[in-house]
Amino acid sequence: MEIILLERIEKLGAIGDIVTVKDGYARNFLLPNRKALRSNNANKKVFEANRAKIESDNAARRSDAQKAADGVNGTQVVLIRQSSNAGALYGSVAVRDIIEALHADGKTNVNKAMVVLERPIKTLGLFDVKVALHPEVTVTIQVNVARSPEEADLQAQGVDVMADLFEKDESGFTEDYDPNAEPGEIATDAQEESTEEA
Repeated sequence: MEIILLERIEKLGAIGDIVTVKDGYARNFLLPNRKALRSNNANKKVFEANRAKIESDNAARRSDAQKAADGVNGTQVVLIRQSSNAGALYGSVAVRDIIEALHADGKTNVNKAMVVLERPIKTLGLFDVKVALHPEVTVTIQVNVARSPEEADLQAQGVDVMADLFEKDESGFTEDYDPNAEPGEIATDAQEESTEEA
């Protein structure tokens, strides 16, 4: 389906561009959200008549988004989650979780549609997430997923918590080892045999 874009859409075009998209994308997303018009003679005339107003409205929204971007850009949100010993989360961090954390931090000008999460977050660590405040204004926030506030502080300082966990000897138990023992032989038996031979 051929459409006329009413706003800049990433990977499609800018305001006023006439592009061809799949019918479902146009009918289910672009047209209902007033991001485009069907490309026909009547709509082309309507668009050209209102082009200056559409562009000025877009410029006003873009300037508002740029002002809001200063408060959001570089923000770090901390999400405390339970995870396995290997760092895999029990569940994943979704857009809703990030929005709730931003709203709790006082960034109420961000909504669900603005957060661009390419894939769900399923492990502990630091993740950069894009927030599109306007089709032409994109900022990056950092999501810090940890098991505790102390762990989150360590991660924020650049410490790889999972690597540190594996480096430490957490068990507190060391097995008796005889380098001369045959495979599968129990160490205590080998020691008893060596004392019997002597």
